Amino acid sequence: MKLTLHGLLFGTLLLLSACHADTPSPAASGGAGGTGAGAGGASSSGAPIVEVGVVSLSTEAVPITQELAGRTVASLSADVRPQVGGIIKSRHFEEGALVKAGDLLYEIDPTSYQAAARQAQAAWRNAQVAIGAARLKHERYQKLLPTDGVSKQDADEAKVAYQQALAAAEQARAAYEVARINLDYTRLRAPIGGRIGISSVTPGALVTAGQTTALATIRTLDPIYVDLTQSSAALLKLRRALASSTLQQGSTTLRLKLEDGSAYEHAGTLRFAEVAVDEATGSVTLRAEFPNPEGTLLPGMYVRAVLDQAVAPHAILAPQQGVSRDARGNAVALVVDEQDTVQSRRIVTAQAIGDRWLVTEGLRAGERLIVQGTNKVRVGTKVRPVPLPAGNSTPAAESAATGASAGTGASTAAATSSRPAAPGSDPAAGSRAQER
Repeated sequence: MKLTLHGLLFGTLLLLSACHADTPSPAASGGAGGTGAGAGGASSSGAPIVEVGVVSLSTEAVPITQELAGRTVASLSADVRPQVGGIIKSRHFEEGALVKAGDLLYEIDPTSYQAAARQAQAAWRNAQVAIGAARLKHERYQKLLPTDGVSKQDADEAKVAYQQALAAAEQARAAYEVARINLDYTRLRAPIGGRIGISSVTPGALVTAGQTTALATIRTLDPIYVDLTQSSAALLKLRRALASSTLQQGSTTLRLKLEDGSAYEHAGTLRFAEVAVDEATGSVTLRAEFPNPEGTLLPGMYVRAVLDQAVAPHAILAPQQGVSRDARGNAVALVVDEQDTVQSRRIVTAQAIGDRWLVTEGLRAGERLIVQGTNKVRVGTKVRPVPLPAGNSTPAAESAATGASAGTGASTAAATSSRPAAPGSDPAAGSRAQER
């Protein structure tokens, strides 16, 4: 019985030694996994080549737009003020209504002005009668003068009296015209056509000539002006760019954004730019004209106008997902050169146009910009560029990387499961030994 127990222990030790000799080393396992990965495509250093999505850059004509803030201004505006004093007798308009030039607005009590006009008219007629008497005396004395029927002094005095009568008649006529004009001023009419505002007086109110308070204000709203402000520095920069032929003159058409952010349906036209710079703000005023048939725009509204000030004939637009920022805030981009190697470019962007950046420095036409997989590559590494159409946002390299990882795991599992058993070993014998 003692010999049998020693024999069993010796056999168990032999079985454990055989199993330990059959287990592969970690270095051997890693070598098998590397071989599987290399079979799927790798660089000279053994790392897999990453696929990246690229967009080929090209030049195109791009309008250089600028958004300027401004306020609407009535194209015509006139205050209605009395030119004679008196009591407002009646009002002949509805507040907020459209009026035409010459429409009757107010009527001042004309009684005193009618009397003054009649008095002036009578004085004029009296002066005309005096002219006739003075003319007859002058003509009579001129006939008697050659025969010494009158003295020369009397003839001269008759001539002067006639001339004075003519002057007095002209003076009386002018006084009558003034009285008649004042009588007409008792009927206040619209100086321009447009929409009239709130009336500051009611019938029965006393008004005076030349008062500072307007009775009402008329504004022409169709068309309407928009006064925009632009910094003088931006204007100088634009003019230098136009002078250097890097930009071409843009159109004078403007688009408008209202206070609530909605777009105004009618396009406007730039009329002129102010010839002086505001010393307080350092800005220049630009005036644009917009049609306003529906009356949507009212004077004093805050708006923003989009102006095509220039056109870049050979501009390069880079997708925004291909541009990042470094630690200093500079714009950088990754491109793929002719050897399919990743290169870094420091670029200068002017403005955003849609979902792309307008690049003024750092990129050239024909270069391949990496827009997908930028976080998986480094400068100087080899990549497999995959051309993408503009606007494609599907990660091209993610599926390939996921497939490669799955393939590596599968090959490792296969190598582990296909490991051969040690020659001469009997697993069943080990089980029987444990049971004993």
